Amino acid sequence: MLLEVAALDAFYGDFQALFGVSLRVAAGEAVAIIGANGAGKSTLLKSIAGLMRARPDAIRFDGVPIGVMPAHAVASRGIALVPEGRRLFASLTVEENLLIGGQLGRPGRWTLQRVYALFPALAERARMPAPSLSGGQQQMVALGRALMSNPRLMLCDELSLGLAPIVVRDIYATLPAILGQGTSLIIVEQDIAQALKAATQVYCLQEGRVALAGAARELTREAIAAAYFGV
Repeated sequence: MLLEVAALDAFYGDFQALFGVSLRVAAGEAVAIIGANGAGKSTLLKSIAGLMRARPDAIRFDGVPIGVMPAHAVASRGIALVPEGRRLFASLTVEENLLIGGQLGRPGRWTLQRVYALFPALAERARMPAPSLSGGQQQMVALGRALMSNPRLMLCDELSLGLAPIVVRDIYATLPAILGQGTSLIIVEQDIAQALKAATQVYCLQEGRVALAGAARELTREAIAAAYFGV
């Protein structure tokens, strides 16, 4: 297993957001996390990325406990976060945003040229300010910035949020190429249909707990609906 999360709890002050969440991600695998707003999906990604502290052994990456590592140490080990809302550097160009992702200097296949090959629209707009791009193009920049760190695991938070269906389709069409280069994926998504198509394993969170887990091709719509809505 590349990533193992075991009985993870997470807190915002006195408020508990995650209750004993466990999941596993194998090398080369895409795992989807689904659930309603407030279910704990983004909190789970933040915990894995080192933005929220956990027990040292609650999160293991490549066999090493990383639960108390700060975010920069987690990133240096090969975990990259594509945050909800993209969070690009507004004062920088497209290319400058991408180059920031490569500052860790991790060796690997992802270079500026490979990112431009994956997202040709970005090559055409490399010198433009990042905020001037469309929402879909900004999402491509956020993905490309993460890829520039040559991650072994990429955490994608709400890739389809606020985007037109045709743009979402194009974004998701790039994921097999990313997997093919050896990067595993955790995809947080409210679009259940997209999640089921993109992932081999699916976990459904409900009020901070894993309500359902299984192979995407084996989960029925009825089981997913029951877990999603807690009925």
